[in-house]
Amino acid sequence: MNENKRSLIERFCLLCAVVLVTFLPNFATATEWDALSEAQQRVLQRHQEGWSALPEQQQQRLALGAERWLSMNSEQRQRFQQRYQRWQTLSPDQQDNLKKRLNQFRSLPPEQQRAIRERMQRFNALPPERKKALRQRFQQLSPEERTRALQRMRDRQMRVDRRKRPAKTR
Repeated sequence: MNENKRSLIERFCLLCAVVLVTFLPNFATATEWDALSEAQQRVLQRHQEGWSALPEQQQQRLALGAERWLSMNSEQRQRFQQRYQRWQTLSPDQQDNLKKRLNQFRSLPPEQQRAIRERMQRFNALPPERKKALRQRFQQLSPEERTRALQRMRDRQMRVDRRKRPAKTR
């Protein structure tokens, strides 16, 4: 295996550990190294020597992360690696903030999650200069103005969602 691929796999394993330790539920049983598939063992090879010393939860999460990695196509793996590289550039405070925001998002009803995803897709479809201008404009707002702007966006989305719902019949 060339050094570049090995480095990417190692970075993936580290990201899996961070993400999975943070967001997946606890598991009761440890995963023995020999119980992993050959493919999982290849992905997690750098952990083999110290595998038995890892906490059970981390073993489970790494095993699940390896399985997820194996199910990804090359484009998904590339996006995952880019996100991981971005994650590494964040400070611990920024990482904590992002974890909190993700937990908040996951606690929302599916309809609200869908609306947020749609807004993000629309934003991401904008030309880079437009996105930059909007970000700068938002950053220049005071905290109170930001709160009001976010509430206006939520209210606007609620009105749109209400219009999309079929009318109730009596």
